Parts: sequence; structure tokens; C-alpha cells
Amino acid sequence: MDFGLAAAILVLGGIVLFHEFGHFLAARLFGVGVVEFSVGFGPRLLSHVSKKSGTRYSLKLFPLGGSCAMMGELEDEETEAGEERLENTGAAGKDTAGELLGGSFLEQSPIARFCIIAAGPVFNFILAYVLAVVILSWAGYDAPVLVGTTEGQPAQEAGMAAGDVITAIEGRSIHFSRDIQLYNLTGDGSPMEVAYKRYEEASGRWEERSTVLTPIEISGQHYFGFQLAGYRQPVESVPRLFLYGVYEVQFWIRSVVDSLKLMAAGRVSGDDIAGPVRIVTIIDETVEQNLSYGFVTVIMNLFNLTVMFSANLGVMNLIPIPALDGGRLLFILIEMIFRRPVNRKIENAMILTGMALLMTFMAVVLWNDIRFLLP
Repeated sequence: MDFGLAAAILVLGGIVLFHEFGHFLAARLFGVGVVEFSVGFGPRLLSHVSKKSGTRYSLKLFPLGGSCAMMGELEDEETEAGEERLENTGAAGKDTAGELLGGSFLEQSPIARFCIIAAGPVFNFILAYVLAVVILSWAGYDAPVLVGTTEGQPAQEAGMAAGDVITAIEGRSIHFSRDIQLYNLTGDGSPMEVAYKRYEEASGRWEERSTVLTPIEISGQHYFGFQLAGYRQPVESVPRLFLYGVYEVQFWIRSVVDSLKLMAAGRVSGDDIAGPVRIVTIIDETVEQNLSYGFVTVIMNLFNLTVMFSANLGVMNLIPIPALDGGRLLFILIEMIFRRPVNRKIENAMILTGMALLMTFMAVVLWNDIRFLLP
């Protein structure tokens, strides 16, 4: 198997599997029976039923992702769960696996169900954070430090200079030079307040400053005239390393949210949306481009992609669409507010409708991927 393709399967499959593992652990914590936990999807290749818990652990044909089927996740799943229990028994009804340990998902309190559903996206953020800390410890970070300003552009005219450290734009905290580039990408050209600090030799301390800059537009892009350092610097201490891990995940969450805003505003074309085929291509190209730099470099770049995709999956799953975790969380919040559950038939119908719409959208994205890659 091609190494790049294998890496893509490990990255994408691992992200989805970790998401489902979050649901699995939370379900166990709150006493919900897990009918089946699967690695991959499609037909089963290998399967084992735990004698202690009654949960079936499966390895399936297609190695991307996994699933966590809980007892009574939807009302019409009670029958399926019962059939699964029968599968877990041996000949003549002799129980070889034991009873499925735990109760129904729908029998749990709203808070318990909220935590179980939220655990998937939360685990995506945890995975992104852990790998971000690893990357930062190895490669450092791109500090938002100016090495100069472009002549005749807003930053120079406002008196900014090399050595200035940008700390915020329009009240939005800046921790990396990428934060500035992201703001440039999503900005609309309006005047912006830029906060920065400058080291004063006379006083021997950092002085907080701010100015208002109106970016200029060049070829559809907005520029302040910042010249940013093209290198990464080491994180100064272990506490700051853990803190910058948070900032790294925050950056990728912001990038997803900002991208969604651009899509809603019609400022993103179909060519800018990458589906699974193009994501696999991106991972494959990343591997090929970094192989000459050594195995560790390849792994770190794959970790970086995993941080980005995992944070992306976490955010996207929280969108309040019925087919996604965010939609189910919304139903539970409504139940908490009005102190009665949403009609299960209505909820199930909306989830199935949302799933159909999501599948249609994914089909369009998949076709767009194929069209983009065709010569």
C-alpha cells in the first residue's frame, strides 16, 4: 500500500475513531449499554463480544473511522438492540457473552445524555490539543513579531516598526503570525484597531500601544503592511507550552468558524471546499513532500494535519443540524428549558431528514473533489 494513502487512512480514521471513543467512554461512565463499538464501517471482518459487558467489538471492512451504537439511542433501536443481544447468545439460547451491561440512552437524565453526545466533539478537541503540544515542543511557534513594515502601507505610516509584537486586532487576541493572516483573509477592509507592544530600551520594559489601521486592497486581498518573521521560535517554558497548545487549538477553531462565516456570506467558491478525496490527496502530498526531510518531519506534519482536521470535525459536529451531534444537543437543550422531551417521532424524523440532506451535501462535495482533480 502507498505510504501516503496509509497515512491518510490513519489520520482520518483515527480522528473519527477518537470521536466515537469519546461517546463510548461517556456512555460507560453514565451507565448506558454499548451494543457495538466498531473500528471502520461496512461488513464485519472480525468481531468479539465481551463476556463482561455484552458489548460487541468489531473490525469492519472500510478502515475510515468507527461507530458507537448505544442501547436505545433512538426509540426504534430498542428492537435492534434486542436482536443484537440474541446474536450474543450461543446455541440453544445458552448465553456465551453475558447480558448487555447498562441501560437505555433515552432513560438517562438530560444532563447525562448531553454529556454523552458532547463527548465526541470534546474528544476531538482533546486530540487536537495533545498533538498541538507535541508539535509546539518540537517546532516552536510563529510569533506575531514584526521584522519590518512595507513602505507606504498603513503599518509604516502609523509608526509601527521592527520588533513590535502584535497582541490584538479589533479586540481579538493574536498569538501567532497566522492569526494575522487569518484576519486578513476574512476582513472586509474596514478600519481596525491594532494593539501591540514595543520594548523600550530607555525604560527596559514593554510598552502597550494601539493604533487604527485601514488595510489597503491588492488583488482582492487586504494588507496592513506587516512584515512578519518567517521562522518559528521555541516556547519559553513548560507552562507556556501547555498554554500555547490551547492557543493552537483556538486558532484552528477560529479558522473553521471564520470559513463558515465566509461561506454564509457567499465569499467561498466550490473550489475552496475540500472533501474526503482532496483531503486524502493533501495528506498524500504532505507525506511525499516531507519524506526527504526524515521520518520525524513526516510524522510532525501529519500531526499538524491531524490537529487541523480534528478541530475541524469537532466544530462541524457542533453545528445544530439534526443529523449531527450539535442537532441532538439542541434537542436536549430544548428539553431542559421546557422540562419535557421533544416528541421522539418528530426528533427521529428530523434526524433522518438531516441525514438525507447531509448525505446529499457530501455527494455534491465528493463530485466537486473529483471534478477539481480531473485534468
